[in-house]
Amino acid sequence: MGVHVLVIGGTKFIGPYVVEELVSFGHDVTVYHRGEHEPPLPLGVRHVHSPAAAMPVESFPSEVREPAPDVVIHMIPMGERDGKAIMDTFRDRTGRLVALSSGDVYQAYGRLTGLEPGPPVPGLLTESSPLRTVLYPYRKQAQSPDDWIYHYDKILMEQIVLGDPLLPAVVLRLPKVYGPGDNADLSTVYGFRHQPHWRWTHGYVANVAHAIVLAALHPAAAGIYNVGEEHTPTIAERLVNLPPSSVPDASMPLNFEHDVAYDTNRIRQDLDYKEPVEYAEGLRRTLAAASR
Repeated sequence: MGVHVLVIGGTKFIGPYVVEELVSFGHDVTVYHRGEHEPPLPLGVRHVHSPAAAMPVESFPSEVREPAPDVVIHMIPMGERDGKAIMDTFRDRTGRLVALSSGDVYQAYGRLTGLEPGPPVPGLLTESSPLRTVLYPYRKQAQSPDDWIYHYDKILMEQIVLGDPLLPAVVLRLPKVYGPGDNADLSTVYGFRHQPHWRWTHGYVANVAHAIVLAALHPAAAGIYNVGEEHTPTIAERLVNLPPSSVPDASMPLNFEHDVAYDTNRIRQDLDYKEPVEYAEGLRRTLAAASR
């Protein structure tokens, strides 16, 4: 029997893959978005358009609250304000919230970017690895305090959505995603060719979408899951399987002693997650899209 799923965002890059998979499983889907991007979603998907769907999403019209969704997937939660808004709105209206987070919550990321000091920590990042101690990692890039990035911090969002026992929540810490539509030139690989031993967990877009759908529907889903490759290659190992590219070297001042490489065993064991698209095939589709 199908369930009613509300997807907040869902019209860019990963979102259409999530919506298509949900519909293919026989579920009813409502997508709440601004209406500025209208990808070809399956027939029967309900669209609710509102300027209030811009990041950070802090208000929800009656059309997305009624009928009450069985599951809410928030594709674009940014921080404290929209974390509180989603909980206040759906605490008594849904059975599960899935909120997408990022590897930038980890302390290793803060040390990679120079946001905070500290020595490299060996091994993979698990869901219980230390988080950044310095908040608001991109605040210096904000144009003003009114800029959404000024208040961005997924750590605060995670704390809010996981801290309310009245609304079961699942948090997915996504990898660097690639595929047709975004990062199709694999600049996040080619751009770091000068750091052959560095590791950064990636994920093909359809595989990441499948993890999101599992988190929404699997009865055992709970807490935090890292999402990404089963094994994170070094940059040198990735380049062996890739053709030459003219993508320029990245110029970001990073401390490459700090890997951002995930342990993804928990989602594989708890939810029986397996990538529907093999690594080589995902690369092939991505490079084919980039060459069009």
